[in-house]
Amino acid sequence: MTKLSRKFLIAGTAPLALILSGCMGAGGSVPSASTPITTNEAQQGAEFHPQLLAQFGGAMTGRHAQYVEQVGKNIAVQSGLGNARESFTVSLLNSPVNNAFAVPGGYIYTTRQLVTLMNNEAELAGVMGHEVGHVAARHSQRRQRTAQRNSILGVLGAIGSSVLLGDSGIGETVSRGFLQGSQLLTLSFSRSQETEADDLGIQYLTSAGYDPRAMGTVLGSLAAQNGLDAQLQGRGNATVPAWASTHPDPASRVQRALTAARGLPGTVTNRDTFLQRIDGLLYGDDPEQGVIEGSQFIHPELRLTFTAPQGFYMVNSTSAVSVNGQGGQAQLTLAPYNGDLDSYIRQQFSELGGEGGNLAPQSIQRTTVNGIRAAFGQARVNNGNSQVDVTIFAYEFAGDRAYHFAAITPAGASNPFASMFQSMRRISTAEAAQVIPRVLDVVTVQRGDTVAGLARRMAYDTAQVERFRVLNGLNSTDGLIAGQRVKIVVRGR
Repeated sequence: MTKLSRKFLIAGTAPLALILSGCMGAGGSVPSASTPITTNEAQQGAEFHPQLLAQFGGAMTGRHAQYVEQVGKNIAVQSGLGNARESFTVSLLNSPVNNAFAVPGGYIYTTRQLVTLMNNEAELAGVMGHEVGHVAARHSQRRQRTAQRNSILGVLGAIGSSVLLGDSGIGETVSRGFLQGSQLLTLSFSRSQETEADDLGIQYLTSAGYDPRAMGTVLGSLAAQNGLDAQLQGRGNATVPAWASTHPDPASRVQRALTAARGLPGTVTNRDTFLQRIDGLLYGDDPEQGVIEGSQFIHPELRLTFTAPQGFYMVNSTSAVSVNGQGGQAQLTLAPYNGDLDSYIRQQFSELGGEGGNLAPQSIQRTTVNGIRAAFGQARVNNGNSQVDVTIFAYEFAGDRAYHFAAITPAGASNPFASMFQSMRRISTAEAAQVIPRVLDVVTVQRGDTVAGLARRMAYDTAQVERFRVLNGLNSTDGLIAGQRVKIVVRGR
């Protein structure tokens, strides 16, 4: 089974979604931020660690992962959660989204994409310290009690609750139970909890000798990346649609973090060491999980492609491909298939219906899309004070393999995903061979080099200068100095 096939099969893993949304702690009082890891927390972390790795593309190995593990453990011991580096498990995840999180028991995670956005070792330590701060302050346990008080019945995109940036409700996954209880719900840490985690991260940076301003600078890079993503995706602003948002925007925290670090000791950044150690790191989509090129999604191993509608943007992940816009939301994934498209579609509706399993299509219609056997069904569902239409559009790629879109649109509206449903097709061996990964290339600025000149080497057709500046933490007026090391993104070597 390919890596993407595995990712699709685990989409909507409910227990993991609940764990990452903080529904994991036991009852009772909340320990202080200096209380060591408990036996119960260690058991919880060990239980869900394998699921989390599977959901987020697996743990990377090799020199990049070893470096992240080293820095992560060094900062984690500053928390008092464990007395030795061996008390913590630090994983670099093969995921193309900017994300970091931690779960009880000393398990800490960052995605490779978030690491590529950093510009020194102190920023890496700051991100890891922020996530350790969530665990040290037992924020997950507090969120569980809040969820219980609010009688939460379902989750939509609750993956990555400890996200530093917090935009992954769109990117990481939409559970196949996203209509459980006829609710579209999200969970997130409160602003006060984010502030507390920032403060604890700054405290850990200071005690480790790092420059504590790194917490603010990495938040600034994340805010800039948010804005650039919004521009490139045609969202017009740096926020996701209000009905799918999971986290406060980081921009409001940048200045506060910089102010909190003012006057604190610590000067170490290890910029050159950091850049040397992350050189060659995979950037963006992993072809084994499929890639997004403009409005097209291409999977070279599964030999398929489709095109998103105009005005919508896609986010690829290790669990599914999400297609998002103000007119609706869709997700491509797969499920076990027995050769009967009708029963396959009915099963997807049943799972969307939650524990009652009473959601069913009004009818199922069969069709053919670019030579592929296909079928689709639709149901109307109450969503609070309004209604939405849920569509399942499935394709049979082999006798034992099918893929499907699950889409939500306003009730009665023309389906904006109609063209996307019809765009699904198989790709040739030659098309698959043209998919080459992007990687980071750390280069030294030579005399006469300019931002515009180096940006032209970026492996993108659009917004080369903007991408280069955000990638290197440069504002619109910053220039380059000969001898300075910077990152560019190139096609794989």
